[in-house]
Amino acid sequence: MNASAVVRIYCTSQNPDYDAPWQSQTPRSSTGSGMAVGPGRILTGAHVVANATFLQVQKVDDPKKYTARLAGVCHDSDLALLEVDDPAYNNGVEPVVFGALPALRDRVSVVGFPVGGQEVSVTEGIVSRIEMQDYTHSRRRLLAITVDAAINSGNSGGPVFSNGNVIGVAFQSLRDAEGIGEVVPTVLIERFLSAVEAGRSTAIPALSIRTQKLENPTLRKALGMSEKHSGVRLRAVEHGGSAEGHLKVGDVLLAIDGHTVANNGTIRYADRFRTGFSAAICERFAGDEVVLRVLRDGEELDVSIVLADWTPLAPRYVYDVRPRYLVYAGLVFQPLSQDFLATWVKWWKNAPPEFIHTYYNVVRTHDREEAVVLSRVLADELTVGYTDRANELLESVNGTPVRGLAHLRELVDAATGPIEFRTSWNASMVFETVDVEARRAGILERYRITTDRSDQP
Repeated sequence: MNASAVVRIYCTSQNPDYDAPWQSQTPRSSTGSGMAVGPGRILTGAHVVANATFLQVQKVDDPKKYTARLAGVCHDSDLALLEVDDPAYNNGVEPVVFGALPALRDRVSVVGFPVGGQEVSVTEGIVSRIEMQDYTHSRRRLLAITVDAAINSGNSGGPVFSNGNVIGVAFQSLRDAEGIGEVVPTVLIERFLSAVEAGRSTAIPALSIRTQKLENPTLRKALGMSEKHSGVRLRAVEHGGSAEGHLKVGDVLLAIDGHTVANNGTIRYADRFRTGFSAAICERFAGDEVVLRVLRDGEELDVSIVLADWTPLAPRYVYDVRPRYLVYAGLVFQPLSQDFLATWVKWWKNAPPEFIHTYYNVVRTHDREEAVVLSRVLADELTVGYTDRANELLESVNGTPVRGLAHLRELVDAATGPIEFRTSWNASMVFETVDVEARRAGILERYRITTDRSDQP
């Protein structure tokens, strides 16, 4: 175990404020762990450095803190690469060596700087599971190693050793389970590092489909499946995704690049572990081609698709970017996203049910590329009688269905005369565009808003 490669990371970050998307929250400080992977290069967790404004690293047994900068990040797989320009940092640092996927019951050591002390900490355990897990940072479901060694706050981003080599990056604890931690495996780490080295996108692509398990024999028979067939039924294909134009609702996905899909939606990964079928593409890149075997109207077909990034109707957590918004006549609009939902404490229980349903169940279509929320109504003479209409989905402007925030901006900029906003609750708000323009500067000044719209539409 190479303890000299382990570093402590000091991060100052400033998160966006999705309650008031034109401003940011108060800066805050946090710590995490990382490991040397090359001269001046440190691997850590993306959540350790998300929305960072200033970064420093500190080696074991060295009180000096070295300024670092972000060299690459994959928020999907919760990985980040830092660089330190000071050559003195490299003195006495030996990079880690990566190993292969471990076996179940292999012993592991989690090394890092958990809160509650200043010295490096080592906790030990065994590998208990290797399968697809929900990554809390990105809300993506990706391959992960489960260990029964504690991963506490501050440990995140540090190395997990087995048989002298690093088998992953510690990144989260399993909710509602004591002493259970999750580890990003080296297959995703090596994918990330190769993408940074090649200057290509680090984002992990998706098939962008919604599926239904086929464990019911009557349903399998109705779909024309024989005893030799197994797979899952497509119940939705997302607009703009990898499968659009290639797969259809009602198709049965039988295999992905030769990996047979079982009726419960799993494949055998690396000929060792049974896990969710999306494991077949979690090591691939956008632009890669994969071959899907499907059953359509009783006929088996091989369909080649080019993988693309995942673009759901309501984005999961995003980082290192400013919120997108539009303020018009005192109405504040922004896209529905997990960041916006997180403004409610325990949002999955307390956010408006309409938002939760849209987030989980509604897919992106050509006519609706994102859901736009009327998140707030600022009090003004223009909005008298409208201030109780916040937290509703926007449906149309002057009778035209709204496809997304960029489309909304086009509609309001082109409007003349009366302009009507209609929400999902069938509420109507009408303004005169000449009045809106006359009050625009006053509303922005009253609420200390520097601009009525974000840079990104």
